[in-house]
Amino acid sequence: MLSAFTARPIVELKQRDKSKIEAILAYGDRLLVGLNTGILRVYRINESGLEHGRDGEERRSADESADGTATKPKVAELLRELEKFSRYKIDQLAIVKEANILVSLSNTYVSTHDLQSFELQEQLTKTKGASTFAVTSNIVKDPTTGVPSIVSRLAVAVKRRILLWSWHDMELSQETEEIALVSSVKTLTWATGTNLVAGLSQNYVMVNVENQEVENIVGPGSIGGLPGQDTGRLGGTMSYIGMGGMVPNPLATRLGEGEMLLAKDVNTHFIDTDKGQPLRRKQIRWIAAPQAIGYSYPYLLALQASGSGTLEVRNPETLNLLQSISVPGANLLQVAQPNISLAHAGKGFLVASDRVIWRMGALGYDEQIDALVGNNHLDEAISLLGMLEDALVKDKEGRLRDIKIKKAQRLFDAKKFRDSLDLFAEVAAPPERVIRLYPPVIAGDLADEDEKVSASTEEESSDSQKDQTPRQRRKRAASEATSEKSKKGATNPAIAALKDQSDEKSETQSIRTMDSASAGVGLVDKELKAAVRELQAYLADIRRRLKGYFNPDNTLKDTLSLENDDTDKENDHIINNLLEISDGEKADKGKLLMETAALVDTTLFRAHMYATPSLAGSLFRIANFCDPDVVMAKLEETGRYNDLIDFLFGKKLHRQALESLRKFGEAEEEEETAPQLRGPARMVTYLQHLPPDMIDLILEFAEWPIRTKPGLGMEIFLADTENAETLPREKVTNFLVGIDKALAIRYLEHVVDELHDQSAHLHQQLITLYLGRLTNATGDDEETRETQRRLIDLLKNSTCYSPANVLSQLPRDSSRFYEARAVVFSKMGQHKQALEIYIFDLQSPAQAEEYCNKVYLAESQEAVVKAAALQKKRPRKLSTVSTMTDVGDTRSSIYHTLLSLYVKPPRGQKPLWTPAIELLARHGTRLPASETLDLIPESVLVRELEFYFRGRIRGANEVVANGRVEAGLRKVEAVRTQRRLLLGGEAGPQPGGKNRRVRVDEDKVCGVCYKRLGGSIISIFPE
Repeated sequence: MLSAFTARPIVELKQRDKSKIEAILAYGDRLLVGLNTGILRVYRINESGLEHGRDGEERRSADESADGTATKPKVAELLRELEKFSRYKIDQLAIVKEANILVSLSNTYVSTHDLQSFELQEQLTKTKGASTFAVTSNIVKDPTTGVPSIVSRLAVAVKRRILLWSWHDMELSQETEEIALVSSVKTLTWATGTNLVAGLSQNYVMVNVENQEVENIVGPGSIGGLPGQDTGRLGGTMSYIGMGGMVPNPLATRLGEGEMLLAKDVNTHFIDTDKGQPLRRKQIRWIAAPQAIGYSYPYLLALQASGSGTLEVRNPETLNLLQSISVPGANLLQVAQPNISLAHAGKGFLVASDRVIWRMGALGYDEQIDALVGNNHLDEAISLLGMLEDALVKDKEGRLRDIKIKKAQRLFDAKKFRDSLDLFAEVAAPPERVIRLYPPVIAGDLADEDEKVSASTEEESSDSQKDQTPRQRRKRAASEATSEKSKKGATNPAIAALKDQSDEKSETQSIRTMDSASAGVGLVDKELKAAVRELQAYLADIRRRLKGYFNPDNTLKDTLSLENDDTDKENDHIINNLLEISDGEKADKGKLLMETAALVDTTLFRAHMYATPSLAGSLFRIANFCDPDVVMAKLEETGRYNDLIDFLFGKKLHRQALESLRKFGEAEEEEETAPQLRGPARMVTYLQHLPPDMIDLILEFAEWPIRTKPGLGMEIFLADTENAETLPREKVTNFLVGIDKALAIRYLEHVVDELHDQSAHLHQQLITLYLGRLTNATGDDEETRETQRRLIDLLKNSTCYSPANVLSQLPRDSSRFYEARAVVFSKMGQHKQALEIYIFDLQSPAQAEEYCNKVYLAESQEAVVKAAALQKKRPRKLSTVSTMTDVGDTRSSIYHTLLSLYVKPPRGQKPLWTPAIELLARHGTRLPASETLDLIPESVLVRELEFYFRGRIRGANEVVANGRVEAGLRKVEAVRTQRRLLLGGEAGPQPGGKNRRVRVDEDKVCGVCYKRLGGSIISIFPE
């Protein structure tokens, strides 16, 4: 599957050497080898020899054939051999680099040596009976000063105890800590700088070396649980027959940050490095118990038993086997500690048997990823890229995105549509690439050529299959299956080998998609609908991301403002991925955005029409970029005319929409096409939503509904909407006059009475239409009287028309317009002419008197306003003004004009004494006395005018009495004002006003600055 590592032997014991390799340690360019004889051999690793070895056997054979001797340099050169390093076999080696110390385990004792001379420094006597040890080095900050220091710790397992030594900045601490456990310790592995995992005979424990707390780790199977439990495969009941020694040792290794793996027998358990809590990950399926495990960034290593001699390389995330390396007889695995070097520097680890040491040369990470992708192991490539640091791979983000896109396409071919489209959305795959996966009914012109051909020949194949017998169909299906099988047989053998090893139900096995890809060439209707529904969600997400780059009117926003906005930097990067342009590439981004938006919306429309037709209408009611030709053709084909009208409205293709509405509206009832659009109702609704600037188009198509159903058609102009109220009213009026003047009158009444339009032209036009209707009226029916009443009300209440123009239009000899002429004369201020019409033409003294009352009240209100303005200038003369207004005998009034018409009528009219006498009786006080008496003939007796004189005298006396009362009230108010001035506003023990006294002595201080007043000038405020 993958050739991540290559085993290269660097040390091989000679045949005459009967020693066995028991321990190995590599640091820098040095390799230490401990033998069973107690001898320590020191080698120097030649990196040039390793590079030379990578050139292959052809290079070596060429060199040997030239001289007859091998010219390659030695990979490992023996520098020293310390025969007296130990008297017994060397079981384990480690270094404390910061303290320049080599630590060894031999004869159950742990000893320290000088790392340069390898001389024995000290044998730790407390470690008698030691079985293993572990070393760690970490950078720790002092909790008080915050100064970092290097702390190294040595943990030694002695039966049921753990002994601890520590070095702080190269100095050995004199104190030795001891931690007792419940059973003997088999293995030790540092999880962190303070946490130590101890593998006991029956279970694992997490030990905190600072507070010496011990936590039991509970795991599945032979991992064990609480103390005293025996869960091993061969422990417990079978140990009495001597088989207890077959129980495998507990193994442990630290993986990535904060993660650790425990392994015993064939069981595995993942825990965190802080508390030892389980990580809820599945177990690794090992056929046999591994002899050693390790972690070489970023892979998990497992060395199988000596009999098999196999090193397994696995992905620590997917746990899949990536590589099996043959290392015959290997029983030792040594990996550099990741906490004292870069994580990825441990890739050159060592494997050893009794006679040979191999160094694993790693392939470059880029080449490893290329190999995984080339073999269609996409999940493994994605996982590997996720674990690697950005600096170790060229264009990590771009490569990861490309691989995920390939995986999404494989998932689609495997008919896992939801997973596929979710992955496409996650990596912001270009919509064009996703849409190409669908047949022409969804993708349109973007569909693959094979799909187009299959779509065009589908009907032909279905017709030919109908003519075949069932037996012929079975033969044909079998032949197609055979051809497909033969095609599958040509796949990479490495892929087939992986399929045999992988879990059939694992979701991470992207290799299986190769088999289903051929089956996904054609989708049945049910599968295609499922795929389309997932496409709808994907396109909706793309549409949401593109929305931020467009204004509500579908115009592009300012790209400079978007680029300068820090919050949109990430979204801008996603959009660049959608458009398939790099961040620094110069391209017409606006054009690409418009094209992508049109492609997304048009495809989303096709998807709605195929899978969920009821949702297509919702797309048209919002701003969209759908291709009009595609949408119109599809909607007409499916008979969705309502949605077609909504779409045309949204795209502002109003003329096409209105023409279609008129065509459907004028259709005969027998026709079945668009029955819901028959009649003018839908067109009226459409025209109501058009803006006022399209008045010409509105008037062009409004004529048909108005002529067909005037009441419904007038709703275009009378509806309580903003568009109807803001239409150009003069154009609408002229349009309605050309159709029906009654409709024009109705519209103008709506504009004047309800909308309170103050346009003089509209008021004048409404009066003209009223006059025209009354002039053409032949009888005196209810409609005529109502029109006459509306005309009179308009003439009385409106101030926006020209009375002179109206007067010129009113006939003089028609009794129907007498009152209208009187109102117009009144508007012009010609009261005498108005009164003549009321008295002599209409012969209605009551209307004449009512008219005089209104004029008199209006003049009186005007006089009050003038008096109030005059009072502000000269307030002392208010009583004189009021008296003149009330008495009224020094000026002429409207009543005098009426009386003069009664007594001295125009030529040809008789005097009207009765109304005149009644006028004197009711309004005598409002008439000027001298002018009134001059109008009365001498033949009238004085006693007949007694009521007039009595009223005049009573009115004069009333004015005098009111003046006296007012004078008395003013005197009372003056007294009250003087009292407040002299004595103050409120009575109290202390005098107020001008009589207020304030005593100032030498102790009196100012209430503001608190200074003594003394002989200063004092000013007392009233309050």
